[in-house]
Amino acid sequence: MRTLTRSLLAMLAVAPSFLSAQAPNSGSVLHVTPYAGVMLFGNYLNGPLGTTLTNKPGMLYGTQVGLSLSPELSLVGNLGYTSSSIDVGLPIVGGVSVGHSSTLIYDADLEYQLGAIRNGSSTITPFVQGGVGAMRYDIEAVSVLTTQATNFAGNLGLGADVTVGRGVAIRFLARDYIGKFDFKDAVGVGVSGPTAHNFGLTAGLRFDF
Repeated sequence: MRTLTRSLLAMLAVAPSFLSAQAPNSGSVLHVTPYAGVMLFGNYLNGPLGTTLTNKPGMLYGTQVGLSLSPELSLVGNLGYTSSSIDVGLPIVGGVSVGHSSTLIYDADLEYQLGAIRNGSSTITPFVQGGVGAMRYDIEAVSVLTTQATNFAGNLGLGADVTVGRGVAIRFLARDYIGKFDFKDAVGVGVSGPTAHNFGLTAGLRFDF
């Protein structure tokens, strides 16, 4: 009986550290992650003779807010902003700037944690995200034409949280925003562009509450 009692006490003693290693954020209900990084745009249009229309890479800023539904699953809302010049790609000549656009990104996602990995005093928790939302473009072309376009976009993400303190982690995240630029919304012409992959590569601080 004493042996059983001692075994139970030993299990209770190590249980908190074991649970912490498996799910470092399992006791948190809300997590907020301000982030910064870079946005890499796909082509809005592929024209004849190898011409393209796209945005140059731009800085990406934003915040994610997550609500835990279970120790592994969270509902996440994301709001991001980026701006850069619009380029027409021409054979031999290369990219020619024809305007500027600012893009507001907003979406709702599900996030699933894949399990924690101990690395010395830190815990690394990889995760995946997926959801739907939109990208709203405010466009100024050749300093004369201003217009807007809102495009539906699905997204997939892969990232990892690296715990650096109680309730604080560094979050690394790569997301692919998948959608088509809505030329009809922007200029009233029903041109069908290709499905574009726009990659957001970010790092931020995750705060758990």
